[in-house]
Amino acid sequence: MSLVLLIDDEDEFRNTLSERLKLRGYDNIALDSGKDAVKVVRNNPDIDVVLLDRMMPGISGEQVLREIKQYRPDLQVIMLTGHGSMKSAMEVGRLEAYTYLEKPCELDELVKVVDSARSDKVQLMARHDIPMVERGSLKKWLLGTQNSRPGVIILGFLIFFLIVIMPAPKSMLDLLSSPKTGQITDRNVGYASYSNMKSGESIADYYSRSYKLGKTFINEAGEKIFVGLTAEQAAFRAKVMLGVLVVAALFWASGAIPIGITALLVGVFMYFLGVLQPNDIAKAYAKDAVIFIFGVLVISSAIGKTGLDRRIGLLLLGPSTSLGRMLFIFLPMMGIACSFISEHALVAFLMPLLMMVYATSVRNAGLAKDKYLAVILVLSLCFAANCGGPGSPAAGGRNAVMMGILADYENAPSFGQWVKYGLPFVPVMSLVIASYFFITCRRKVKVKQLNVSSLVKQASEKIGPMNQKEYITAVLLAMLIFLWITASDVFGMGGPVILCIVLLNIFRIITWRDIAKIQWEVVALYASACAMGKGLASTGAALFLADSFVSILPNFMQSGEGLAIAVSLFTGITTNFMSDGATVSAIGPITVPMATISGTHPWMVGLATAFASSFAHMLIIGTPNNAIAYTMAKDPITGEQLVTLGDFLKHGSIVLALSLLVLWFWTFLGYWRWIGF
Repeated sequence: MSLVLLIDDEDEFRNTLSERLKLRGYDNIALDSGKDAVKVVRNNPDIDVVLLDRMMPGISGEQVLREIKQYRPDLQVIMLTGHGSMKSAMEVGRLEAYTYLEKPCELDELVKVVDSARSDKVQLMARHDIPMVERGSLKKWLLGTQNSRPGVIILGFLIFFLIVIMPAPKSMLDLLSSPKTGQITDRNVGYASYSNMKSGESIADYYSRSYKLGKTFINEAGEKIFVGLTAEQAAFRAKVMLGVLVVAALFWASGAIPIGITALLVGVFMYFLGVLQPNDIAKAYAKDAVIFIFGVLVISSAIGKTGLDRRIGLLLLGPSTSLGRMLFIFLPMMGIACSFISEHALVAFLMPLLMMVYATSVRNAGLAKDKYLAVILVLSLCFAANCGGPGSPAAGGRNAVMMGILADYENAPSFGQWVKYGLPFVPVMSLVIASYFFITCRRKVKVKQLNVSSLVKQASEKIGPMNQKEYITAVLLAMLIFLWITASDVFGMGGPVILCIVLLNIFRIITWRDIAKIQWEVVALYASACAMGKGLASTGAALFLADSFVSILPNFMQSGEGLAIAVSLFTGITTNFMSDGATVSAIGPITVPMATISGTHPWMVGLATAFASSFAHMLIIGTPNNAIAYTMAKDPITGEQLVTLGDFLKHGSIVLALSLLVLWFWTFLGYWRWIGF
C-alpha cells in the first residue's frame, strides 16, 4: 500500500484536494500542521509522496521538508505554494524536493507529477543506499532486494555456525600441531610465517606466541609462564576464518547487505571470536594496499576534475572508432600496458572517461539506459587489466611475492626471463576477452553507433588546450608512476600516492571536500579483504585449504604440466576470495616445494601460481581493479549504479574459465613447450 501525505493549513483547499485525489484512486492522509506531519512520516512507512504547502503558521514548509528528509530521505516531496520565490525554489532544490509547483495547480498536472515522483523513487533510494523492500509473500521477503536480502543473511549465518561448531578435521589438527624440523618435507612448510617459526614449533605454537593468544600464569617461583593455544583452540579460530570467507563471499556476491557493512562484519567475527588481538586486526585493516586504494580513488577524482582524463583517453582510445575496434585494438594495448604500469592506476584513470562516453552515447541515442553497453565498457576494461598481470614482474605485488619465494629456493627468474614466459599470454587473452564480449553482448547493446575516439576527442576539444592545473597534475602523475616503478619496494604503493595527494592539495587542485567524496565503502571492502587474508594465513586456514586441495589430486597432476594446471586451477579460484598477494603468499610456499619434490622445474609451478592469481574476475574483493571499476561504474548524470556485483559474478566466472583454458592450452601446452625450461 502507498499513501500520499497532503499538508496544507487552508482547510477548504486541503479537504477539496484530498477528496479529488481519492476519486482518482490516490489514498491520502490530509493534515493542517507541519509538526504533525513529521510525526506521521516517522511512523508510517507506507507514505511515499508528500504534497507540502510552503507557507504555514508555526513552522514553514522548508523547515518541514528539512525534518522529513532527515528521517526519510527516500520520500518524494512536492512543494505547493501560492507565494513562490527564486530564493525559496533554490532552498527547496538544495533540500532535494522532487519539484516546486505554484497553487492553484491543475489536478491532471498534479497527478502526473505524483506518478512521476513515484516512478523516480527507485533512483532516489539508490542514491541514498536505501533497499527497495517489496512487501507480500514470505518468498518475496526472503529474496529481498539489493542490500537487503533476509534469506541470504539467514543462510550465511547458518553456514557460518555449522562450520564453526563442526569438529575440526584430523588433517587440520595434524597440520596445526606438526613441529617444524627445517626439512622440505615438513607438512607446515607452506605456512605464511614458516621462516619465522622456531625449530620444533608448531603452527599453533607460533600463532599463539606471535599474536599473544593464550594465558599467562605465575608459578610458585613467581615467574610468568605463557601457555599458548592447543591445536584444538587454534583449529577453532581457523574454522572461524573459513566461515568468514564463505559468509563474506556469499554476501558480497549476492548483495545481501551493503558492501561496507559486510567489510565491517569480517572484523566483527575476528574481534569477538578471538582470531587476533584488537591491535593486530586493526593493523590488518590498514595495510599499504588499502592506503593505495584510497589514494588511487582520490587521484582519479583529481584527474577527472582537471580534464586530464580526456587527454589520457585520447591517447589510448584514439583507434577506437567503433565498438569492435575498441574491443580488438584497445584491449590488447591495455593488457600489455598493464604488464608494466600499475593496472590499478590505468583503470582508475580511464573509468571516468568511459563513463562519460557511456552517458554521451546513451543520451545521443535518445535512451535512458543501456545496460549491456555499460557492461562491455566496464568489465572488458577491468578484465583486460587483470589479465595483464602475467606480463612482467612489475605488474603487481603478487609477482614480487613469487619472485621472493623462488629466490628463497635460489631459483628466481630475471625480469627478462619472466617477460619471455608471461608476456605472450597477455595479448592473446585480451583478444579472447574482446571476442567474448563482442559475441555475447554486442547484439544486446541498444546504442548502434559508438565512436569512442570521436567522443573522447570532442570532450577534449570542449575544454580547450591544457591549462596550468592540468600540466601540474600531469607532472605529479608522472612522478607518481615513476615512484611506483622504481621505489615501491622502499616506500610501498601507498607512500607515493599519499605524497601525490598532499601535493595536489598544496597546488589547489583538490580540496579536502573532494577527498571526503570518494567511495569509502570500497576502501573498507579492500581493507576487510586484507584482514581476511591475514586471518586465513595466520591461523593456518589458508594452508589447510591448499593442503586439502593438493591431497585430492590424481597422480597425473602431481608433476610437470599436470601439476601446473592443478595449481593454476586452485589459485585462480582462490584468488577471487582473497587478495591476489595473499593468495600467492599462502599457496606459493606449498607449490614451489612440490615442484622440487616431483622433479618439475620450479619456474613452471611458480609462474603458474603467479599468473593464475591475476584471474580475480568474479568478485570485487580479489583485486583493486574490480573495486575501482565497480566504484566508478555510475551514470555521471543520474548517479545510478550501472554494473552490479551480479554482473561481475556472471561474466567474471566465464572469463575466469576462459583465462584458465588459454593459460593451459596456449601457455603451458603451447609456447612453454617450445621455449622449454
